[in-house]
Amino acid sequence: MQFSTRLSVAVHVLLCIATFEGQSKTTSTFLAGSVGVNPVIVRNTLGMLKAAGLVRVDAGVGGAHLARDAEQISLLDVFRAVEESESPFRFHENPNPACPVGRNVRAVLAHRLSAANAAMLEQLSQITLRELLDETRAREEGGVSHV
Repeated sequence: MQFSTRLSVAVHVLLCIATFEGQSKTTSTFLAGSVGVNPVIVRNTLGMLKAAGLVRVDAGVGGAHLARDAEQISLLDVFRAVEESESPFRFHENPNPACPVGRNVRAVLAHRLSAANAAMLEQLSQITLRELLDETRAREEGGVSHV
């Protein structure tokens, strides 16, 4: 099981908003052209980011704007704004209690998966949109266009 692509789409949208502020109106159509998705997906993403206080959206074709400085937006903020769950780990519903593995699988896995998830959330909290924006700009100026 894995997370959806919502986090990467949301970060892409935020980076575009920050990059093109003052140069272009960052409408859902404009943003969708960069992300490579339907504008409806961008509008839904902007709605989640707006609800989380990360962007403001001007009515009509006014475009989207960051609601906070890029230094004040962490990947954890974005993650929490767009993902339905904070953990990619789920337990299957009906392990067999008559089986020694089925009886114990949750007990042996739960704390380990919880620790792995906590480490992921901590890492996301340490990365700011400013860092990603600066790296994006540096890669573009250095002529690096692919990962």
